Amino acid sequence: MVATQPGVRRTRRAGLQAAAARPGRLQPNDLDLQRIAQALDQRVRYRYVTPLVEGVESGYQISSPCCSRNVDRDGGVILIARLIYLEQHDEWLLYRKDHRGGAWVLHSCARRLADMLCHLRDDPARVFWP
Repeated sequence: MVATQPGVRRTRRAGLQAAAARPGRLQPNDLDLQRIAQALDQRVRYRYVTPLVEGVESGYQISSPCCSRNVDRDGGVILIARLIYLEQHDEWLLYRKDHRGGAWVLHSCARRLADMLCHLRDDPARVFWP
């Protein structure tokens, strides 16, 4: 685990790649991991819990303690979102976790990671931070 700004933890998994060769394209990479962590520090919902950002194949997974108790009555860690980069299309996909169905559901797609982070950070419909 690598410490970042207060309130967000990030980890490296096997296969985490350096961004030196093609910054912002090979996923996951340290630069985008840091951008996601910074965006989560500015989120509107549940600012008092510490989310975890992990590198996964072609992107990132975000989990967080369930402080609302809507999903986990004991307040355990739940999956929040996945950001996947499709290199062949130069596009980001943002998934939310359907906790009742147990599946990842496509929420939106965009060419820029910053556009995806706005959805995750603001979350007015509470689809990511239930």
